[in-house]
Amino acid sequence: MKKMMIAAVAALAVTTAFCAGARKKGVQAMAGNDDGPSTSGREAKITIDQMPKTGQSCCLGAPGINGASMIGVCYTKPRRWIVIETKYTTYAKFLDQLTFNWHVLLETKSAKENKGNKMGLAPYSYFNTTVSYYNIPQGSHAACVCLPPSYLELYGEPKAIGFTISNQNGDILGGGTVSEIKGIKNDSQFWEDQKIMSAELGGKPMVERRQGLVDRSKTIWALVNPNDYETTMQ
Repeated sequence: MKKMMIAAVAALAVTTAFCAGARKKGVQAMAGNDDGPSTSGREAKITIDQMPKTGQSCCLGAPGINGASMIGVCYTKPRRWIVIETKYTTYAKFLDQLTFNWHVLLETKSAKENKGNKMGLAPYSYFNTTVSYYNIPQGSHAACVCLPPSYLELYGEPKAIGFTISNQNGDILGGGTVSEIKGIKNDSQFWEDQKIMSAELGGKPMVERRQGLVDRSKTIWALVNPNDYETTMQ
């Protein structure tokens, strides 16, 4: 079994280069040419100022709101959310639209409520969603997606996070990947590599595709620093 696991992990070693020469602390991309004042040339540049955190670093206790309740408190112990954020800067006076396409891998063995994988889940769970922001003014902004506490407790911590940023025409303006998984390199598009996404262990998939990743505006986190986030229509 150990040999099979090593072989399966080795299958993760083949990845696709995403941003050649990208810096660890930031990624920048240019779109179009110099024909327009707000959507091309230098003003269309987007810089990634802070990449998402993986593992425990992005698992946070939700902000609490005290108030009356008909049923009282169900959970006496605090529960943590998976909160995945990136910080970026735009240079156009206004951009009509930016779409973030998120890709997240949770590692089952890090799940506290499923120690030893008692549920028999695949080693990794894959989540994907897109969030579009509209009428983005020039300056510094944040983008964020979340998974509720039950996902962290059952499926584990995020060990690889990737995203791309595109405009309304589908042009890729930037993005990146951070990973703690051996064989998945930073700034690689692991979600497009079938040797990773279709890897098997003992005839069973190493990666299980799941749903549940949502924009922060649909969670309690919408109340935290709302000015940092633009209007969404997920």
